[in-house]
Amino acid sequence: MPPAPGLLPSFSTACSSPSPLLYSKDKKPRSFHAAPNPTSLSRRVYALLIISVLFLAAGLGGIAFTAANLRRPPRTVTVFRCGRAEDSLRTYRSKVLGEEGLRARPKVLGFVGVQTGFSSQDRRTALRNTWFPASTEGLMSLEQSTGLAFRFVIGRTKDSKKMADLKKEEENYHDFMFIDIEEEYAKLPYKTLAFFKAAFNLFDAEFYVKADDDIYLRPDRLATLLAKDRAHHRTYIGCMKKGPIITNPKLKWFESSGHLLGNEYFLHAYGPIYALSAEVVASLAEARNDSLRMFDNEDVTIGSWMLAMNVNHEDNRAICDPKCTPNSIAIWDLPRCSGLIDQYIICFFY
Repeated sequence: MPPAPGLLPSFSTACSSPSPLLYSKDKKPRSFHAAPNPTSLSRRVYALLIISVLFLAAGLGGIAFTAANLRRPPRTVTVFRCGRAEDSLRTYRSKVLGEEGLRARPKVLGFVGVQTGFSSQDRRTALRNTWFPASTEGLMSLEQSTGLAFRFVIGRTKDSKKMADLKKEEENYHDFMFIDIEEEYAKLPYKTLAFFKAAFNLFDAEFYVKADDDIYLRPDRLATLLAKDRAHHRTYIGCMKKGPIITNPKLKWFESSGHLLGNEYFLHAYGPIYALSAEVVASLAEARNDSLRMFDNEDVTIGSWMLAMNVNHEDNRAICDPKCTPNSIAIWDLPRCSGLIDQYIICFFY
């Protein structure tokens, strides 16, 4: 019995969509690539390998060059002059001895500037015969053993004969620092400021020491003092004092600006020797000369600056000893505030 018309499968409907495997003009034909040539593939791989090796070699070369430069010691430039200030020892070592690699600011524990004048040749001779080395080799040896660099500090004069005599002395000893200041006792505060500026520019020191040329000094003990650990970065070391202000112009140590100070001086160090830490001297080196108050007395002038800079006052009586003792660092006549040249030989053998 034939099935009813409504129950017959509709083959026309089932096959109305063409099979995906059958060709249709609405479909784009597939594209088929030919298999790569084995020879061409080998050439490409070989070229990429060569390029990779070249880049690797360049990278390794760059690393090696960088490592070599990092291991190489820093290039140093010979600098022995800053403006009109000059370190005569480095000038001699550079120009005469032909030494290379002198640092612009050699690192030292302390730089000691012994203040001197054109009429003080006998004092310099006395020092060179005792504690101050009389040769360039001795100066360098002392610097290496103690970390302290020593120079006589002197300005200039219009007297050509005095300048000629000083030049002869310098050619024999090479132990001067020349600074840009007219040498005059009345301008001692200005000379002191010029000294600290020049010393800071020419030496990278932890401390800068101002000393007079009529004291006896033990460099080894001074180095021990300066090398101590301190909590304060701004330090002012010296024999501290106070006292009445001299307002009588006929008396020694007269202070013409005493009306600004009152009846008594503030705490400050005696002038024959004191030390300032690097941070303190850096501030002085940056200051304009006319921005700082200058008093008649150099030690008072420095003391006033120290009050303004909030430094730590470190009182040490061993640097103002009137006689030689096992603990003496500097020996000079404290009451008269002057040196003891007649005791140099005694202290030298103590």
